[in-house]
Amino acid sequence: MKVTVRDSETLKTIEHSQLTAYLQTHGWYEDRPFLDNATIWLYKKDDVDEFEILVPNKRSLGDYAVRISDALSTLEVVEKRSQLDILSDLITNVSHIEIQGMVIEIKEFDATGIVILMGVVVGKLRRIKVELKQPEYNLASKAYQERLPVICTGDLIKKGSFFVLNNLRKFAIFDVVAN
Repeated sequence: MKVTVRDSETLKTIEHSQLTAYLQTHGWYEDRPFLDNATIWLYKKDDVDEFEILVPNKRSLGDYAVRISDALSTLEVVEKRSQLDILSDLITNVSHIEIQGMVIEIKEFDATGIVILMGVVVGKLRRIKVELKQPEYNLASKAYQERLPVICTGDLIKKGSFFVLNNLRKFAIFDVVAN
């Protein structure tokens, strides 16, 4: 099954610097500026195929999400990977996201506790670090002991190879029957 990512809010979360760094590490090179709003990146595959991506310089551009979608489509062809796989490598932050998952680790501290969730982020199972205060920490501890799913909402930020959920707005044990 081929999935095409079209959600403009998700596409706008991909930062220009993150996309260009990704392209550089995957064999692309910056060819030339395109007007004042973008740069053209090229990839030469074998001696025959050459691919081009137009990378917008500013998120404020009206067609920013469309250009990022075009870049994902081209990368999908070049890398022979799904757009969701590529997107999950590019995502660095998502505001106000709801995560469902399982608590796989708990760490106690003085006033707060750290829990590690295993949850789905852009189609991939990921480790997510969440800092909790009471009474949410007690809920997380119960979920961990009883292997109950949890649901939480906050701002997801990628730090290195793991994710952190900041600005927690909701943390609860997921009631499968009610949802």
